[in-house]
Amino acid sequence: MDFMLDRLTDKVEFFQAYDLASLEKTIAVKIDDNKAMLLEVNAVQHNVVFDPRAEKMLYSATVHFKAKK
Repeated sequence: MDFMLDRLTDKVEFFQAYDLASLEKTIAVKIDDNKAMLLEVNAVQHNVVFDPRAEKMLYSATVHFKAKK
């Protein structure tokens, strides 16, 4: 049986929340988690839309993590 360990070099995660503070807190926790895997933030994209069903603004973010050099 072969056992191989490959290092993760890129990772993209998506987040959403109805308030900006919750979104920032969630992203900060994931940044700390990914530091343990030797990944750092490479790029962040964010967007805000109005959710008519909830009658609130919906904040979303895409975070691209890359391996530290």
